[in-house]
Amino acid sequence: MERGESQLDEAKMVTYALEGDLDAFNRLVLAYQDIAYNVAYRVTGERASAEDAVQDAFISAYRKLKTFKGGSFKAWLLRIVTNACLDELRRLKRRPTIPLQPVGNDDEEIESPDWLEDPGESPEESILRSELSTAIQNCLNGLEDDFRVVVILVDIQGMDYAEAAEAVNSPLGTIKSRLARARAKMQDCLRAIGELLPGNFRLEGERISS
Repeated sequence: MERGESQLDEAKMVTYALEGDLDAFNRLVLAYQDIAYNVAYRVTGERASAEDAVQDAFISAYRKLKTFKGGSFKAWLLRIVTNACLDELRRLKRRPTIPLQPVGNDDEEIESPDWLEDPGESPEESILRSELSTAIQNCLNGLEDDFRVVVILVDIQGMDYAEAAEAVNSPLGTIKSRLARARAKMQDCLRAIGELLPGNFRLEGERISS
């Protein structure tokens, strides 16, 4: 459950937001901004691009709020986020290169971005976490866009099939098919990394974990 979500009455906040209550919409933003950013970063592979996509997505969500017809607001929001990310990817693909590591304001790659840091980790554990995150991102970048989105939503963000299907506006069977193919490609890619995997990275059943 995302930060703030347990204290949030989603249906009530959506109702208030539909009535023009900006504070209610802002509470929804606070509840889901972390998962929105995490999805965006994993889809785009870039910190700046993820931030741009999330900002565009929340603006779009506010403008389109009256089109929300019920169900999972999170799934509805993530559909907008993933669409914004795919738009961003189309722009990224016109660039000469796409860095695997996020970059800072000075365009230098960040080896250990702040959102990966854990105050309780040792320096060695922090380095390992960064390496694993980069390895996962590298393999994700090798997937086709539609497959990447599905594996991020289900295996990294923990959404169930039905919610993921709603988020990407695709039939349940399509989600299962894409996920099976994406998992197979991810497993092959991660195994190819070699000695980074034993004891440090594993595939638990069908779900990616680190």
